[in-house]
Amino acid sequence: MAVGKEIRTKIGSIENTQKITKAMQMVAASRMRRTQERMREGRPYSERIRAVIGHLANSNPEYRHVYMTERDISRVGYIVVSSDKGLCGGLNINLFRALVVDMRGWQEREIGQDLGLIGNKAASFFRAFGGNVLAAINNVGEAPAIADLIGGIKVMLDAYEDGTIDRLFIATNEFVSTMTQKPVIRQLLPLEAENAGDLKHRWDYLYEPDARELVEGLVTRFIEAQVYQAVVENHACEQAAKMIAMQNATENAGDLIDELTLIYNNARQAAITQEISEICAGAAAV
Repeated sequence: MAVGKEIRTKIGSIENTQKITKAMQMVAASRMRRTQERMREGRPYSERIRAVIGHLANSNPEYRHVYMTERDISRVGYIVVSSDKGLCGGLNINLFRALVVDMRGWQEREIGQDLGLIGNKAASFFRAFGGNVLAAINNVGEAPAIADLIGGIKVMLDAYEDGTIDRLFIATNEFVSTMTQKPVIRQLLPLEAENAGDLKHRWDYLYEPDARELVEGLVTRFIEAQVYQAVVENHACEQAAKMIAMQNATENAGDLIDELTLIYNNARQAAITQEISEICAGAAAV
């Protein structure tokens, strides 16, 4: 029965694929737990330094860093954080879609954009889409170190300090839950003052020994912390999205196997019925 053999071959192929997607789902679940722990460990520092910077931008410091000064916008920059690998559903494409919409808003105002890319998928996308890429960092791994990121970050910070770009954003995925990852675009530079309505108290800081040295160190650590946390959080999003995508693929493979099995059984039953009919017809003819 040629049709039955072909269906059995398809079922066997899909079963092999199902085993692979099931294994990938389990690997992603294991990695997701580790990346979530790393993400949670980094969040308190990231949120605290953001609050300090918010207060600093709201105050009247002794020394006002170039990162704290608003200026007319003629060009903007984006640090884009993506995954290095695929098979994670619509995680990257949702981010790129939101980023392209934001970039077109600047293009309509005739304001150019420069890009600093983190992750292979961002590099692949903008190689096809186009864009002025100043820096690209690939293969940062599951446990990135700030030393691996500092080169690309410095290129974008130097462009801001030189006046090549007048505003710097970071585009990444924010981990909401295992089922939900949200693309976000946040402003990094110039430093945004914390919402006055959210401030319970207002204060200025006392600097020892030197305001310039302390503020320069603080704002640099702030940018590094925000980019590092974005990379760690994006990796947690990647593993969560990959786990869900592989789970869906495994379930879809199971549904497809059930459908093909039903088709095979129907075809087999029809073939048996036809053979019985032929035997009966032959016996009647005799």
